[in-house]
Amino acid sequence: MEVKIVDYGVSKEFGKYYITYLVKGLNPHEISQVQIKLEDPLVVKCDELYLTTFFDEEYYPFHSADAQARMEDYIAREEIEMTAYILDLLEDN
Repeated sequence: MEVKIVDYGVSKEFGKYYITYLVKGLNPHEISQVQIKLEDPLVVKCDELYLTTFFDEEYYPFHSADAQARMEDYIAREEIEMTAYILDLLEDN
């Protein structure tokens, strides 16, 4: 499984910060498991899953000055954390 952040920022529509992740390498059964267990908005295109997570400002991981100075590190950390989260969801079965 591969998780990459493909977009992040502030949603004018929802008035919240967001991160959109692209998840590749899941089989159809795993995709359906993730779809059932997640409440966050997601879209499936072929075998790719696009997951958007919304944050209040105080919890948005890219909001701090440190994150702005070391954005690549923060992006990599968020990708690792989402990978671990999805693997945990899949292990629950």
